[in-house]
Amino acid sequence: MNNRQLFLNHLAQTTDFPLLIEIEKAEGVYMYGPDGKTYLDLISGIGVSNVGHRHPKVLQAIHEQLDKYLHLMVYGEYVQSPQTLLAQALCDTLPEHLNNVYLVNSGSEAVEGALKLAKRFTNRREIISCVDAYHGSSHGALSVGGNEIFKRAYRPLLPGMKNVVYGSFYQLEEITEQTAAVIIETIQGEAGIKVACQEYFKALRKKCNETGTLLILDEIQAGFGRTGKFWAFEHFGIAPDILVCAKGMGGGMPIGAFIANKEVMAAFKNNPLLGHITTFGGHPVSSAASLATIKIIHEEGLMDTVESKAQLFRKLLVHPKIKNIRNKGLMMAVEFESFEVLKPIIDRAIESGVITDWFLFCDDAMRIAPPLVITEEEIRKACQTILKAIEES
Repeated sequence: MNNRQLFLNHLAQTTDFPLLIEIEKAEGVYMYGPDGKTYLDLISGIGVSNVGHRHPKVLQAIHEQLDKYLHLMVYGEYVQSPQTLLAQALCDTLPEHLNNVYLVNSGSEAVEGALKLAKRFTNRREIISCVDAYHGSSHGALSVGGNEIFKRAYRPLLPGMKNVVYGSFYQLEEITEQTAAVIIETIQGEAGIKVACQEYFKALRKKCNETGTLLILDEIQAGFGRTGKFWAFEHFGIAPDILVCAKGMGGGMPIGAFIANKEVMAAFKNNPLLGHITTFGGHPVSSAASLATIKIIHEEGLMDTVESKAQLFRKLLVHPKIKNIRNKGLMMAVEFESFEVLKPIIDRAIESGVITDWFLFCDDAMRIAPPLVITEEEIRKACQTILKAIEES
């Protein structure tokens, strides 16, 4: 049997219509099929490959760590330089109070840890999140998700969860002294790139301060340079109490983290001790790749070109069928009339060698989130293909 048949027979499926694109190699912004077909990746594996596929410096860091050691012990017991150097590098990008890092394997795990930490530190149980939020698929992360279609089949979920509308000043009144945490995507991703105003985030920060509520910012998609700043919250003049990150963090390797003040994180040390446990969190190879990723973003000035590249996409993607473009940096949603209009365009673009898709909670908008290393020439090529797909679909 060929790989496609083995995939269908033995890998768990999440839909009845997987894309079934077979990839043999990837490099930079391109992926290559076994038949030699070339695909330009406009979605970065859903926000993962910020520095491109197989960046040479990421590969070098992986190879060097492979020659030293792999897994040694469950997280938090041994002093491992890939973990400690990565934690320091992360803290160096952040405000002074965000100085303690808990490394995990994924965004969902980071959300789970952040929720536990907020409940443990505040000794409160209520968590507020947003309508159409997406924080992951594990039970706790799903509980703070904001779309009932994805949640209803798995209820009962965590109690004490409440949804408010992202960007609504009025609903900030829902935050009270009973609220352990507000968890919110700085930029709503799966809702189709929704961006609240700076005044909203400042009012949210003020309300959390007044009620003793911890503010958890989810930057699983928005972090690591994607918006033109290292962290998206830098655009809004505020900072969280707990920051959640993953995806673009590992240069293609699986890793995530939640970051807080050392005093807050200390809540995991007692009553009970080992308040949060992970076996593979901060795997030394993933940590080495993540440290290399941070260095690449800074040393190659990738954030400096984000806005001009985003503006080039906006300039080139002009067509009567395109209703609107929403973006913060290279997190972009290109809006069409409906899913029925959009889906054939995506299919045609993929056939023509440009990979894009839609959003979980916004199926009338095309997702564009390319590797930050994409060139202007590659942007022009991608946009030309998309416009041709619109005409041919």
